[in-house]
Amino acid sequence: MRKNYSVARVVQYTRASISKAERHIERKNENYENMNVDLSRTPMNVHYKNCADLTYNTRLDQLISTGTVSLRGLKQDAKIFDEMVFDVNTAYFEEFGGYDYARAFYEEAFRFALKEYGSENILSAVMHADELNTALTDQLRHPVYHYHLHVVALPVVEKEILWSKRCKDPALVGTVKEVIHQVSHSKKWASQKATDEDGHTHIVKSYAQLQDRFFEHMRDAGFEDFERGEKGSTAEHLSVTEFKVKKETERLEDLQITANTLSEDIDRLGEEEIAAVKKANAAQKRVDHLVPKMEKIEDLARQYTGDADQVLPQPEVLESARAYREKKAVPLYRKIIGVLRSLFSKYLDLKHDYEDLKKKYAREIDSGKQMKKTIRRLNEEKDVLVGTVTKFDALCRGLGRDHIESQAKAILEREEKERHQQNLLQERHEKDAR
Repeated sequence: MRKNYSVARVVQYTRASISKAERHIERKNENYENMNVDLSRTPMNVHYKNCADLTYNTRLDQLISTGTVSLRGLKQDAKIFDEMVFDVNTAYFEEFGGYDYARAFYEEAFRFALKEYGSENILSAVMHADELNTALTDQLRHPVYHYHLHVVALPVVEKEILWSKRCKDPALVGTVKEVIHQVSHSKKWASQKATDEDGHTHIVKSYAQLQDRFFEHMRDAGFEDFERGEKGSTAEHLSVTEFKVKKETERLEDLQITANTLSEDIDRLGEEEIAAVKKANAAQKRVDHLVPKMEKIEDLARQYTGDADQVLPQPEVLESARAYREKKAVPLYRKIIGVLRSLFSKYLDLKHDYEDLKKKYAREIDSGKQMKKTIRRLNEEKDVLVGTVTKFDALCRGLGRDHIESQAKAILEREEKERHQQNLLQERHEKDAR
């Protein structure tokens, strides 16, 4: 029988790194070609809390200025923001009512986040309803969306500031001077010691306790038919993530090949562009050199395109002069005129070729610019995908590739059973409909 698992996980961010996560969580990117985001459904995302028009960092600055929180003593690159992600596998919501059921479920999950962080320390809480689960979509043959909740919060703890030895009043030294609300991820999520039934002491990680509290809170609120994520494992979310990473890894390889090919095309176009510029410049110089001469030739050709009888003077000598004019002079002038016309025609051809060369050069320049834009966009996609693969590799290094593969195998087997059950259910519905 299919099992549904609840997941609550926390990701840490610095002030510098939160911006990229913010663009994803708040849907501020213009496109998501590397993700299964259906932008037509983005308006269906549900905000339980937001920063209005402020960025996360701007809202943090406001809280600091009012004394609500403090970054005292933290390094420049300290982890400031928590992103808590609440999740249950997609089939759970598909089975119990889809979008409306997910809204109610994550509204209760948001109440749990309020207990964990406090309302004043939560910057944003949004349920995503626009990410397509391609695996279930292929299995069920209709769009299935993966509902999950992102909560961005500040891990705040109360910290007592004591009077130091510099205090002029010795009686105050070591006593509490003030209590501040310190941002501290390590103190907020500190591991604790616990004793088992045999009296052995062991360390209980804070995230394991978080999983327990989330599971108990949701069950107490009346949401059932799911189990707590496996203890000691971070693979609860792997059924969706593993599928995405596999697809994105394949896409990364294709993009790398495409990018390399396009880089070669860019280099080739660059060389052609340089050659085209040289040819165009050379042609321009030739034309510039010939134009004055051609204009003179054109004027000369027009001057002598009339009747040869009008061009040559009538001799006032004997008949032998007329014979000379008709038999030698006139044919000679006609030949000269023909040469001039032919030369002018060649000039027009050269001018036409030059104009064509200029147009081709302009097209090559425009094509090169377009290719450069494409390369820039593909390189941006490649950087994102490399980050995804790097995280997946880190997961393999941290948990062991054999462990990840065994978890993935178990997940795929479970999904295969789910697929079989869904097919049987669909066949039963079709049979009842007939």
